Amino acid sequence: MGRSARAGWREWSGLALLALPTMLLGLDVTALYLVVPSLSADLRPTATETLWIMDAYGFLIAGFLITMGTLGDRIGRRRMLMIGMAAFGAASVFAAFAPDALWLIVARALLGVAGATLMPSTLSLISNMFTDVRQRALAIGVWATMFALGMAAGPVVGGAMVAAFWWGAAFLVAVPVAALVLAGAPALLPEYRSRAGRLDLPSVGLSLAAMLPIIYAIKHAAAHGVDAQAWLAVVVGAGSAVAFVRRQLRLSEPLLDMKLFTSRAFSSALGVLLVGLVGFGGVMFLVTQYLQLVEGLSPTAAGLWMGPPALAMLVGAIGAPLVAGRVSPGVVMSGTLVLSLAGYALLGLAGAGSTVSVVAGFAFVYLGLGVIAALGTDIVVGAAPSERSGSAAALSETVQELGIAAGVALLGSLTTVIYRSGIEAPSGLSPAAAETYGDSLSGALLLADRLPVRALDHARTAFTSGLNTAAVVAGLAVAAAALACFTTLRHLRPLGHNVPEAEPIASTRRSGDEE
Repeated sequence: MGRSARAGWREWSGLALLALPTMLLGLDVTALYLVVPSLSADLRPTATETLWIMDAYGFLIAGFLITMGTLGDRIGRRRMLMIGMAAFGAASVFAAFAPDALWLIVARALLGVAGATLMPSTLSLISNMFTDVRQRALAIGVWATMFALGMAAGPVVGGAMVAAFWWGAAFLVAVPVAALVLAGAPALLPEYRSRAGRLDLPSVGLSLAAMLPIIYAIKHAAAHGVDAQAWLAVVVGAGSAVAFVRRQLRLSEPLLDMKLFTSRAFSSALGVLLVGLVGFGGVMFLVTQYLQLVEGLSPTAAGLWMGPPALAMLVGAIGAPLVAGRVSPGVVMSGTLVLSLAGYALLGLAGAGSTVSVVAGFAFVYLGLGVIAALGTDIVVGAAPSERSGSAAALSETVQELGIAAGVALLGSLTTVIYRSGIEAPSGLSPAAAETYGDSLSGALLLADRLPVRALDHARTAFTSGLNTAAVVAGLAVAAAALACFTTLRHLRPLGHNVPEAEPIASTRRSGDEE
């Protein structure tokens, strides 16, 4: 494969610069958790508008990732990063000063489109800057860690901005980051682009028609259950996905090269990432609810409790590439997934008053995420030819977005089912109040002034039972993923050995047109 050139100070400085938009993207995912009450009091959105304020960002990121990754391969990855960073900064100012809910929804949608340019651009630039496989794996580990740290810091930063200024200040954090990236990119980041043809617009439309309905169906099912509307969205998305794949197979310059999936390492790593992110996404959603609804912690305090798991993720993402220099990456990934089962076991046994146990369990889960995010992403990107690295990076991010959304929907819905089956409203409540109490723990807490302490404890216990069951189910899925990972990826050589570590798909030439 010939990847022996070692990165120097410019590449490592460039990685530090790329860490800024990566952390910003993670922060923007969760910062709104503490901002919504304040902006709701100011803008007075309806319940539907509030939902779209929260979801428009994620919808558009997921929908445009593949398109933006491929576009970056064509026009230049540094150029795409700078365009996206400028757009993200401008949209953030637009969001900060939005005069009403509708304009804020539009701003969040624009942030999603801009964010979709940043994620594959940063990752594909890293894959081109770090050609030594060990250094590349370490750099991708740093990249994965910065995104996770941004997610962990989001509630704390959002809360601090609202407390010190106003809700719009949480969006303005992006402005100095955008300025730094735009100033430093020409000096620290080389340009890379492939010689691919023009963008196929029908493929762009089909990719959106496939991704957006599926993401919508997952989120709708999590909020309202699996109904006709969810099934209709799945049918539309699946039909569009079939049409998209058939078109890609006919095109000489497809939006997504389906030959990527002929690599067993590429496909297996994507599968492990998907299952791992389903477990992580669902468990993170439930653990944050547990800390706030069961243990009564404020969002800021709950965010601080996420510090130890974030540290575990840091250890996993940075340490895994170092270990994988001596042991097969497939063995490291599968072994860490087995270790993370201890976390699912702790969550499966947790009860009320088990804050330390729950946080420790989530730390094991986060450790597993750090390892598979670093090594799994490295395998996916390393398996693709250089001119397709943007597409491969986008596909990796798309799978992870789907995994998190599916985890929240599946494990969140399972917890709700367990809660509703194990709850019984106390006597004396009106029918409407009884329905609210029996619907969810958050609903029961809304009635706290009308309920005896025993009824609230019963609701917390029912929710915790749902968390226990969801953790066991997620643990079984992760155990299966660990076995599949060992079976399909154990043949990979340790990073840096002469045999290619990820069975790269054949490419006609290495693309490195530098400007």
